[in-house]
Amino acid sequence: MLDSDRFRVAIFGSARIHAGDSIYEQVRRLARLLGREGIDVVTGGGPGLMEAANRGHKEGRADPASKSYGLSIKLPFEEGVNDHVDIKREFDRFSDRLDHFMSLSNAVVVAPGGVGTLLEMVYTWQLMQVEHICNIPIVLVGEMWADLLAWVRQWPLQKQLIDPEDYELLFLVRNCDEAFEILRDTYQEFSKGNNAFCLNYHRYKLD
Repeated sequence: MLDSDRFRVAIFGSARIHAGDSIYEQVRRLARLLGREGIDVVTGGGPGLMEAANRGHKEGRADPASKSYGLSIKLPFEEGVNDHVDIKREFDRFSDRLDHFMSLSNAVVVAPGGVGTLLEMVYTWQLMQVEHICNIPIVLVGEMWADLLAWVRQWPLQKQLIDPEDYELLFLVRNCDEAFEILRDTYQEFSKGNNAFCLNYHRYKLD
């Protein structure tokens, strides 16, 4: 079984944003900071922002026990697992992959992305809403999420289709330095044994 004492951050984001882009470098920097703190990262294992996270973690890693995970999905048009992943697993179904993300992660960062990134964010959000997992931070990085949150306030929140407590589970930040502050605070609470930041899911063994 996986070590339950490890703190892990899932980083979701687009496969279409590559090295040299400012967002790629932001995600790489965030993962580098997490690596220096001895915090594990979990990504989809592919190119783009997933590669940025796995790459940054390897660059910043101070604790050899800290690992970078890649949970890839079989797709006919997708590249393979990036070269910076320490522990990898491939999935046939998005549903199984999403559940493994949840079983591994104590916090979630959502960088800019498309349909897949939206799926990962909303799935995490719903599991918390229905208390299938404990409350963990969902940190939305960048301006693209501001419009989404404005829509949530204007429609489902105003129409009472969600509760204010549901909306408060989402944290919007301008950049990865602000994201890191939230994650570091969460890690400190986790290290104190604060159960508000642990998952109810059982943990899977990754080969």
